[in-house]
Amino acid sequence: MSEKIRATAPDGPIETRWERRRFEYKLVNPSNRRKYTVIVIGSGLAGASAAASLGELGYRIKVFCYQDSARRAHSIAAQGGINAAKNYQNDNDSIFRLFYDTVKGGDFRARESNVYRLAQVSNNIIDQCVAQGVPFAREYGGTLANRSFGGAQVSRTFYARGQTGQQLLLGAYQALSRQVAAGTVTIFPRTEMLDLVVEKNRAVGIIARNMITGEITRHAGDVVVLASGGYGNIFFLSTNAKGCNASAAWRSFRRGAFFANPCFTQIHPTCIPVSGDYQSKLTLMSESLRNDGRVWVPKKKGDKRPPNEIPEEERDYYLERRYPAFGNLVPRDVASRAAKVVCDAGHGVGESGFGVYLDFSEAIERLGEETIRQRYGNLFHMYEKITGENPYRTPMRIYPAVHYTMGGLWVDYDLMSTIDGLFVAGEANFSDHGANRLGASALMQGLADGYFVLPYSVPNFLATAGHSEATPDDPEFLSAEREVEDRIRRLLSINGSRTVDSFHRELGMVLWQHCGMARNRQGLEEALKRIPEIRAAFWKDVKVPGSAETLNQALEKAGRVADFLEMAELLCRDALEREESCGCHFREEYQTEEGECRRNDEDFAHTAVWEFAGDEKPPVRHKENLKFEYVKPSQRSYK
Repeated sequence: MSEKIRATAPDGPIETRWERRRFEYKLVNPSNRRKYTVIVIGSGLAGASAAASLGELGYRIKVFCYQDSARRAHSIAAQGGINAAKNYQNDNDSIFRLFYDTVKGGDFRARESNVYRLAQVSNNIIDQCVAQGVPFAREYGGTLANRSFGGAQVSRTFYARGQTGQQLLLGAYQALSRQVAAGTVTIFPRTEMLDLVVEKNRAVGIIARNMITGEITRHAGDVVVLASGGYGNIFFLSTNAKGCNASAAWRSFRRGAFFANPCFTQIHPTCIPVSGDYQSKLTLMSESLRNDGRVWVPKKKGDKRPPNEIPEEERDYYLERRYPAFGNLVPRDVASRAAKVVCDAGHGVGESGFGVYLDFSEAIERLGEETIRQRYGNLFHMYEKITGENPYRTPMRIYPAVHYTMGGLWVDYDLMSTIDGLFVAGEANFSDHGANRLGASALMQGLADGYFVLPYSVPNFLATAGHSEATPDDPEFLSAEREVEDRIRRLLSINGSRTVDSFHRELGMVLWQHCGMARNRQGLEEALKRIPEIRAAFWKDVKVPGSAETLNQALEKAGRVADFLEMAELLCRDALEREESCGCHFREEYQTEEGECRRNDEDFAHTAVWEFAGDEKPPVRHKENLKFEYVKPSQRSYK
């Protein structure tokens, strides 16, 4: 194991580890805080909450986002809810049960200390957001409502219809705007980070490009917080907005930040199926729909009758049949693979055969259409607008799609990467979800990191390390700026015959076929052969029109896809090296007789941590061994 990989998690009783660590942290005098500059990349839930919290403490904050407004970050697209162990339903929930469900849901590939802290602070998040005015759903008497989500047998998910991410982000954005007005936070919209500047293994700033004018700028700081989201768009077709990318994290990896578990990419089970080659993204339908919707396919192969003409006895409610204890609320990885199995066997619905039904007829009959409309009305409306089908009258058609990434930059217990002063929050880090994220836990992690971890761990680093003393005129800044400019000039000078999107789509097809819901050695080796060929063709034949001195979306895409073409190789290499099945990483060679994941705890109960070794050199694989003191690894069962 590399000397840089030190989790730094406290020992002792897990219930007191975070409280003891907080007490051990060094503090910064309030009058000294304004002397420190913190650079925050990304304005989603993790970035906005971290910037607002650190700004309120008195630090000088610079926030960079590529959207025209910080409130347009992709966190806004989250639908179903946010978990917290409040036990409002009195159904025997607890902090320990949330911790247990999260470790088990991640198939025992997460660090226990980090996950327990996440469960602990979850309750504080709800209180914080209610105080901000987030309009969570409420019961008739005024108490906050909860609903169930996959991987849990209790109701712990707080929600605002199907707009939870949007409402939470508006709350964080208001807190951020308050600090902008107070003068502690400066926002740089339509500005993209293109490189990280490192001096003596300390992050001291970034190189950024104004996406409107094309101007390249240098920004120095004492700390950099990376909250730039995940890399699901590497697959081309995903539920992510098209602007979502991995460039900030990948540039940091190339500067020395280690990357953990890149092959752990989540496939969401409830998305609108692909309609044709014209599509550039897919649409998520919230997992909350599985509370009242029942998933089924025709028992007869190739049955193309309209769903309402298929009698009950000829329907296979396959999740309820295979997993009677959890039924339709099994975790996402389990539900996705089950859908793939029935479709591959010829039972899929729709023209392509890659779809299953999500049926609300029983719930509407039992609860009434108005109740279903109150719970899911905006989701039903969105589905009808996209498909032209009324889900109150006919079942939805859904199929799994790439959604979230559990892999990300490696961080220690304090959320600091292997580069001193580079902190990573939210989906950009690997920290809390192991090999599979439970639904409604993404918003929980992003806000936990931003509101309740970084405001303590960042000051501790500053109190210990002091000022960086770096300036934008240092040689490291000038060198990084030249590299950025050279890369842009190279992209614009190729003047080939193919669009950026054509290369991205080709890469995405390779990844979906060979490193998607199921992987095997032969397919991964084929992908590792094909990806360098696509990358070589890209740098030889891509066409990027326009110039660098103005708005140029083709140039933006080209830089991001160039990073995807490098990262894809690491993703497949990681999947090839992990010779087991766990969570979303399903190697066909390693499965039980029932078709479930077969882990290899003896050889792979660790986080795979990758180090960049240089261009044209294979990355170096390190291990962070995982120790399970409170949740003993077992065969995951939802039956």
